[in-house]
Amino acid sequence: MYGSAAARGGPAATGAAAARGVPAAAGTPAKSPLWARLCVAGGVALAVLAGGSLTATTVLASRVDNAVGKGDLFGDGAEAAEGAKDLRGPMNILLAGIDPREWEDNPDLRADSVLVMHVPASLDRAVLFSLPRDLLVDIPAFPPARYPGGRDKLTHAMYYGSRVDGDGRKDPVRGFELLSRAVSNATGIARFDAGAIVTFNGFKRIVDALGGVRMYVDMDVASIHMRPDGKHRAPNPGGGEGALAFKGPRKQYRKGNHQLSGWEALDYTRQRYIEGGDYARQRHQQQFLRAMVGQALSRDVVTNPGKLDAVLQAAGKTLTFSGRGHSVTDFAFVLRNIRSDNITMVKLTGGSVLTGGAYQGEALDAAAKQFLAALRSDTTEQFLVSHPEMINRDR
Repeated sequence: MYGSAAARGGPAATGAAAARGVPAAAGTPAKSPLWARLCVAGGVALAVLAGGSLTATTVLASRVDNAVGKGDLFGDGAEAAEGAKDLRGPMNILLAGIDPREWEDNPDLRADSVLVMHVPASLDRAVLFSLPRDLLVDIPAFPPARYPGGRDKLTHAMYYGSRVDGDGRKDPVRGFELLSRAVSNATGIARFDAGAIVTFNGFKRIVDALGGVRMYVDMDVASIHMRPDGKHRAPNPGGGEGALAFKGPRKQYRKGNHQLSGWEALDYTRQRYIEGGDYARQRHQQQFLRAMVGQALSRDVVTNPGKLDAVLQAAGKTLTFSGRGHSVTDFAFVLRNIRSDNITMVKLTGGSVLTGGAYQGEALDAAAKQFLAALRSDTTEQFLVSHPEMINRDR
């Protein structure tokens, strides 16, 4: 171990106990072209693939693929090396959400959301789960960034990997490469078949291009960051943690059904200073992904050229994708039988790690580790039958 993050020149651990992710106790959609729903879902496309048949023409499929940013996210040259191989199950897809401060010229990068979608060999359903951003993991050495390796929070793997030697610019592609290795260490998943980086502000643009998303809010939540009018709360001159870091009225999300605009969806799914901490935030993000799919299926985006173009532009600004030589539409075809109602959302439970009373991060509990073992053996369905409490539901 190489000491604290701050001692290594990396991000220092922050956050009050309420924000540390202390866990709480623990109809068939209408068919539409899957390539279109990939456009609509944009940055979360790989995590929310849902049913339908691939009926897009070559020209339309090309528009989808051209709208999505490309990158060698796994750093092994697989983009060219594996393009001729068939896509087969089981497969695992890694998705990282980053929240760069767009008002800064060269912001630091961290993985604020890390999700994995596991598709069994049958390729007809999927399991989606999140990893806590503060999960303590072994982050391997990464020579391109001169990072020596160490045990740290998962979110910091993106930070370390993105600081590649050169002109000082942060590189999210290299950050994802190190993040994927850290996730492999934490989950035992040796290889991911695809990956994507999503920017949160791009995510907001996609929701607005859709016209908003209707979802069920499962608990009362008061925003730390935003005022009711959608403007950011002013910093508190006296400083503080969580809600005390800002001053002024707070946007309120009351339990029940709501139509959320882009900024509201982003704000709600970012909140972790709530009952259940980061584990509750993971649940809300998964619930929103499901709602986003339902919204995409309910709106006739394909026949609305203006809306389609807006969604394509938003997707192009938010998503960087690696299919190891395969395109987004390649994956769309292979996963064409997956529907939104056969994507199971799983909650991995755990608890805080303290040293001398000081918060260090999160650790998964025995049940979560057993789930990961079932995933590696492609027996998650059997495992969840006997552990229904690990399934996240919309309400």
